[in-house]
Amino acid sequence: MNRSTALIKEKAQELGFDLCGVAKARTLSEYEPFMNAWCDTGMNSQMVFICRDIEKRLNPGILFPGVKSMVVTGLSYYSEIKQKHPDVPLISRYAYGTDYHEVITKKLEILLAFVKKLHSNADGKAVVDSAPVPEKPWAKEAGLGWRGRHSIMINEKAGAFFFIGILLLNIELIYDEPYVEDHCGSCRLCIDSCPTGAINDNRTIDAGKCIANLTIENRGPIAEEIIPKMGRRVYGCDRCQEVCPWNKDVEPNRNPEFILDERIAEMKVGEWKSMTRERFTSLFTGSAMKRVKYKQFMRNVGIVLKPEN
Repeated sequence: MNRSTALIKEKAQELGFDLCGVAKARTLSEYEPFMNAWCDTGMNSQMVFICRDIEKRLNPGILFPGVKSMVVTGLSYYSEIKQKHPDVPLISRYAYGTDYHEVITKKLEILLAFVKKLHSNADGKAVVDSAPVPEKPWAKEAGLGWRGRHSIMINEKAGAFFFIGILLLNIELIYDEPYVEDHCGSCRLCIDSCPTGAINDNRTIDAGKCIANLTIENRGPIAEEIIPKMGRRVYGCDRCQEVCPWNKDVEPNRNPEFILDERIAEMKVGEWKSMTRERFTSLFTGSAMKRVKYKQFMRNVGIVLKPEN
């Protein structure tokens, strides 16, 4: 399987993936106490789906019976192209361009078709973060990097601005060694820079305080004490990423799908304030921002734009 594994990694690179590693499929039982403790303390906030059937989440064989290998990929979304006007509402870099779920799934399905040509008995399943698979532990298992203090996976070369996609396969491959090092050291920049103090000391996030969660997953009102700390963030938050030293020299992504729409980049404050439902649909239907509805998004815009703007 040496040759097959090498060919799969070469194909992944050809498809635009920046990272690719292979892990042996198994039940990640050692993570169960960790996840249960996080859920028991209510750190998941309103994301009840994360804490549902944790034991099943940790066993990829339930999602795809017969799985033997986990091909774990990383796709950079870092961009130096930003919104051009000052004082406008800010959206997270990960929401630039086309919805990453669609981009990654398409690439993984092409990769699966390639694997099937190599092995007639091969079958698999492509998953991104919407599936019940803990992508961060699998990225570590496949040797892609370590979990930073901000809870996000970090790779020495690619930094932390990358999406994780996984291809579950029913064939055996040559497996990479799990990543065991931790290069965060004593650095606490992400923790100390989080506007709301949402980053815990055990590399987890208190979702009830996290601006990303509050502007995306949260369907209720945002707590009054959080609002002054939001800055101009209306969809997601990149603050912990922006201060991370491992992101200092990251190269811009090579994927045209993740380029910020010029119409959005050029928008001024008044255009954000007066955005109609039709305009919202036109701008964001194909992006990850379709996860929020127009009413919720405009609530966020109204919160961050003071009357004097």
